[in-house]
Order: sequence, then structure tokens, then C-alpha cells
Amino acid sequence: MTEQDHHRTTTVEQGRFCLAHCTCGWRGPARRARSMARADAEAHASAPGRT
Repeated sequence: MTEQDHHRTTTVEQGRFCLAHCTCGWRGPARRARSMARADAEAHASAPGRT
């Protein structure tokens, strides 16, 4: 299994907000714009030394 396999991100809509989630337990902030939630997820997945 690669490091990438441990960090699969998705976006979830909750009411008017969209949040990014990761399989490692990380959660991004609630965003009104889906594109911002996707950008949060992408930044998390590509960050060196992710937590």
C-alpha cells in the first residue's frame, strides 16, 4: 500500500456547506463553495508530512 492510499479525500455536502474529509481522519473547514473544499482536499493530499 502506498502513502497515497492512506490519504483518500472526498467532499461531503452538509446543508449549504461542503467539507473535505480524508481517510486519515483529517477534515477541512466548512466552505460554501465546492471548489474551495476540493482545493482544501487537494492541498491536504499533496502536502508533505501530512497529519
